[in-house]
Amino acid sequence: MPENNATEFDAIVVGSGISGGWAAKELTERGLRVLVLERGKNIEHGKDYIGEHANSWNLDYYGMPDRELIASDYPIQSDSYALMATNLQYWNNDRLNPYLQTEGKPFSWKRADVVGGRSLLWGRQTYRWSDADFKANARDGIQIPWPLDYKEIEPWYSYVEEFAGISGQEEGLEHLPDSKFLPPMEYYELEKTIKKRVEKKLDNVKITMGRCAVLTREHKGRAPCHYCGPCHNGCSTGSYFSSQSSTLPAARATGNLTLLPNQLVSKLVHNDAGDKIVAVNTIDTVSKEQRSFSAKLIFLCASTVASTQILLNSASSSHPNGLANASGALGKYVMDHGMIGHMGMFVDHPDMYFKGNRPNGLYIPRFRNIGRQDEDADFIRGYGYQAHCLRPDWQTSFNQRGFGAKLKESLGKPGSFWIWAMGGFFECLPYESNQIRLHPQKTDRFGVPLVVTEFDWGDNERKIAADTATQAEKILRAAGSLYHILSKPEQMSVGGAGIHEMGTARMGDDPGKSVLNKYNQAHEVSNLFVTDGSFMTSASCVNPSLTYMAFTARAVDYAVKQLNEGQI
Repeated sequence: MPENNATEFDAIVVGSGISGGWAAKELTERGLRVLVLERGKNIEHGKDYIGEHANSWNLDYYGMPDRELIASDYPIQSDSYALMATNLQYWNNDRLNPYLQTEGKPFSWKRADVVGGRSLLWGRQTYRWSDADFKANARDGIQIPWPLDYKEIEPWYSYVEEFAGISGQEEGLEHLPDSKFLPPMEYYELEKTIKKRVEKKLDNVKITMGRCAVLTREHKGRAPCHYCGPCHNGCSTGSYFSSQSSTLPAARATGNLTLLPNQLVSKLVHNDAGDKIVAVNTIDTVSKEQRSFSAKLIFLCASTVASTQILLNSASSSHPNGLANASGALGKYVMDHGMIGHMGMFVDHPDMYFKGNRPNGLYIPRFRNIGRQDEDADFIRGYGYQAHCLRPDWQTSFNQRGFGAKLKESLGKPGSFWIWAMGGFFECLPYESNQIRLHPQKTDRFGVPLVVTEFDWGDNERKIAADTATQAEKILRAAGSLYHILSKPEQMSVGGAGIHEMGTARMGDDPGKSVLNKYNQAHEVSNLFVTDGSFMTSASCVNPSLTYMAFTARAVDYAVKQLNEGQI
C-alpha cells in the first residue's frame, strides 16, 4: 500500500460513501494507484460498530441520545429515524459543521462523518430505473433530456448487482425492471393476506417484496442476514452492502489504495488553460494542516451538497461562477424524494407474530400515469409505496396505566391488532429555484464558505402527495383495514428528509445547459468526473443508490479507457 505521505497518484476519489467506494474499487482493480479522501473520521468495519448488538432496553433513554446534546449538536441529523446513541459516532455534528437554510424554505441535509459515509446508514432499498424514467423529461418537456436511455445503463446495473447482492422478487414490470436477484425475503402471514386481497380487487396495484441490498444467502464472502437488529448500527457480517463491507475491502485487496480520513477537500485547482485539474487541496479536520494532492483522474463523490460546495468554491478567473459552470446550472435544480405516510389497522392473524428484525418491507410499484397520463390525475410522474407491518408490544405500550405483575404480564404479550404502514414515496421535478449556493461572507471553522440551501415543493409534488392518500384509502380498504389514518399534503416531508438530494451538476448533451456529459465527465474539465447524486437530471420515484453505483462503474470504465488512449 502506498505511503500516506505520498502526494501524487493516478486517481483521486473524494468521498468514501456508496459512489466513492465504487469509484475506488473500480479504479484500483484497473491497476491505478488511488487516493481516497474522506472528510469523516476513520472507523474499522465490525470493530467500531459499537452499537451493533446493543439491547435498547439496557440503554439509557432506550438508546436515544441525550436531548440536550441533540438540541445543541445534532438538530438537523436528529430528524432521521436512524440516529441513535448507539451510532452517534457516524453522524455529522451540526454545531461544528453547520450550513444555512433559507428562511421559509428549509432543506434538511443529512450527513455522515465517518469512512463509509451514509452507506452505513442508508435504507438499502435498490431499484432500477426504467426506460420511461430516463425519457420522462423529454416526454413531458421538463428542463433538459437525459443524454442516454435505459439500454445504455442496463449492463452496468447487472454489473453492480452481481457484486453488491440484491435480494428481491422478479415481477416482469416494464416500468420497474427486474434486477439480478438473490432470493427474496419471506412475507409475514398478514402481508400474504394483504397481497392476496389487494391484487384480487385492484388489478392495477402490484405488491412485491422490497428489493434491497441485504443478502439472503452467502455472497462474495459475506454472510446472509440473520435479522439481528437495526442495520444502521452497523453490520459486522457484511450482510448489508456498504463501502466498509464490500467496495473498500475490494479496493484494499489490490494493494493500490491509500485512504486518508479527516481530510476536508476545500478546493480543486486547474491548469492555466482551465481544462484539467492539477491539484486537490485539503484541510485536516483535526490538525488543520493544509495539503495538496495531484492525480490524472479526479472522481468527486462527496455527496450532492458537499460536491457542489467544492465546485462552487473552486471558482477562478477561468471559471468565475464555479468550476465547470459555464452553463450556470451548477447548484440549481436540487431534487429529493418526497415522503408521506398512511396506515391501516388489521385484526387478521392474531395468533401470528414475526421473528427477528427483517430489514425490509413490501413495495407497491408506481401504478399511476404508466404509459399514458391517467384521466383522473392532475399531476405528472408518480410514486410508489414502501410498506411494513407493526404489532403493538411493550415498546409502544410501556406508558400505559398499570402496576406490578399484571402490567408486566400484559407488556409481554403483543397487541390485539396489526398496523400496516404505507409510505408514499414520490418524484420531485427539477426546479431552477431549488438551489445550493455559497454565502458571500460567512465561513466554517476551516475558512470554507458556508453552504446556503433553498428548497420548496412545487404544485406537482403537492398534488402527488394528495393522490397518495386517495389511492392509499382504496388499497387499505381492499386489504381489509378496519380503520385507517391518512395524512394530508401539508404533512409531507420537508426537502432533504428523503436523504436523496440530487441534481446540482446535472448531465446532458448540451454544455450550455448541463455540467456533465453522459459519462459523468465535466464538459469543461476533461479529468473531472462527478458520480454522486449531483449528476441526476431527473429524480424518478425510486431510491437512487443503485443508479449511482451503476453510473459510477460506467464512468470509471470510460475514464480509464480515455486515459489509456491519451484523451485525458
